[in-house]
Amino acid sequence: MATHRSDDRHSVRRRSAMHLGIAALMLSAETSLEAQAPDSQRTRIAVNAFISSAYEYNANRPSNGTSSYRVFDYNDNSLNVDAAEVVVQMAVAKPNDFGFRADVVAGKSVPRISKAQDQTAEQLDLQQLFASYIAPIGSGLRFDAGKYVTHLGYEVIEGYDGYNDNYSRSILFGYAIPFTHTGVKASYAFNSKIAGMVEVVKGWDLWRDNNGAKSIGAQLTLTPASQLSVLLGWVGGPELADDNHTSRNVFDVVAMLKPTSALTLGVNVDYGMEQGTSRVDPGSDAIWKGIAGYATFAVTNKFSVALRGETLHDDGGTRLGTDTRAKLSEVTFTPAYKFTDHVVLRAEVRHDKANQPILTHEATSSDRQTTAGVNFIIVY
Repeated sequence: MATHRSDDRHSVRRRSAMHLGIAALMLSAETSLEAQAPDSQRTRIAVNAFISSAYEYNANRPSNGTSSYRVFDYNDNSLNVDAAEVVVQMAVAKPNDFGFRADVVAGKSVPRISKAQDQTAEQLDLQQLFASYIAPIGSGLRFDAGKYVTHLGYEVIEGYDGYNDNYSRSILFGYAIPFTHTGVKASYAFNSKIAGMVEVVKGWDLWRDNNGAKSIGAQLTLTPASQLSVLLGWVGGPELADDNHTSRNVFDVVAMLKPTSALTLGVNVDYGMEQGTSRVDPGSDAIWKGIAGYATFAVTNKFSVALRGETLHDDGGTRLGTDTRAKLSEVTFTPAYKFTDHVVLRAEVRHDKANQPILTHEATSSDRQTTAGVNFIIVY
């Protein structure tokens, strides 16, 4: 899960998702510089790099060369460098620490899809750029200001410090929630079992606001036991251009359970609504809802398998853009082999099924789609 990536949810989720997954090439190199700070304490600046490359084949052989309703893995029969990322950061860990993080991403697919809506570059994205400070209040009240990855969802955009157990992203990741926010957030750990976050942001995937209103977000992280984490998230506010009144709200639940050292289970539930924007029943609220389940099993310390299944109901016809009451489901199987702690090879087979022919099949359409891919990862 992510530092989508700096918040508590993603820190927890990255620990369970790290070194697991199915098709990706990651190259990571780290250097650090230490300088004497004015307060005689050491600061640490880290520079990391990440690259992801994969090949995927779509059995539908879409004539436009694009797999339907895929987020980053949309190119059929093509070997791509999905993303090459450079991260420069100075992490904060204790009260009175100042820090920052900057993620610059280039590549064939990830920047094009996840970039802010008002950015023009197709293959380059300043994915994150934020400053951090921990105020000496209680256990430490953390502030982050700038652009950062969303706190919603089970899966992450991925980078050098964490990646998903599957190569392809879920339908919920691509169509139920935002990718990034620009604004300010405050995070606080009340104790080892409860943490919270609140934020004020410009909205979904925006550098510059598209209206005069702001959105509010929040997250509650519960860790009742070392094997179980539950994250409750929400973001809401007007998101339409030049409209300060039509509110969009998304409620997000993520739960992770590790019953044994080898098995990790997860679930993600999303419920979204936007006032009066339904394309199925004009004048009514647009509603979308979905659930995704995850299971990853470490067969050995080198070989693992991951299974994901999910369904998204787009009752308003807005999220999938069909103007109809659409349902899209998928199941994904991902074996992964970790040659070393730094080198991983993943493969993936995925089948998508819809309740109507909205998936491209050659030059026509179909209600199903099957893809297979391979992805290589190097991590440092």
